[in-house]
Amino acid sequence: MSLPPLRPAEPHAALQAPSPWITRWAAGLPPGARVLDLACGRGRHARWLAARGLQVTALDRDAEALAGLAGLPGLQPLQADVEDGPWPLAGGAFDAIVVTNYLWRPLWPALLACLAPGGLWLHETFALGHEALGRPSRPDFLLRPGELLAVAASAGLQVLGYEDGLLDGPPRRIQRIAAARPEADTAPARARRLDAA
Repeated sequence: MSLPPLRPAEPHAALQAPSPWITRWAAGLPPGARVLDLACGRGRHARWLAARGLQVTALDRDAEALAGLAGLPGLQPLQADVEDGPWPLAGGAFDAIVVTNYLWRPLWPALLACLAPGGLWLHETFALGHEALGRPSRPDFLLRPGELLAVAASAGLQVLGYEDGLLDGPPRRIQRIAAARPEADTAPARARRLDAA
């Protein structure tokens, strides 16, 4: 299936600001909603989310990057290496999970098991084809065509929005999804479906 090109190009300065994809879909979260910003870096999304009255867990392995988030209202920095260490949020239930410019496939089952019924999964990162434009260039860090759609389907999520294509400023090939967990879904069933995928 051929997908339409992405919306208008983002200027280079927008790479430091929250992603328009994230702000578009997260704008409807109610005050007090619990949000996980995975691989948050210096917190461009975590800060925006917390400023909207959301309770944000900002997770990253870089303690120096997280230091700038300490003490900010609505933000709980959490330093953890989720690639080489245990998943630190087992049993957590988030109303939204935000992931940008990060891909670690083995984490998907644990990550999506933390999505509460009615919760929103927002993921935006580099896709195959980006290797011709810059880093990352290894296939391990680039989404395959339709991969986010397949993950959402195997997790029983409803896709609300999806794009795969090129952005300018600087040029990059990305894939992004907004998907929601059905209200009546349960965590054990979610984990079984993801493990079977």
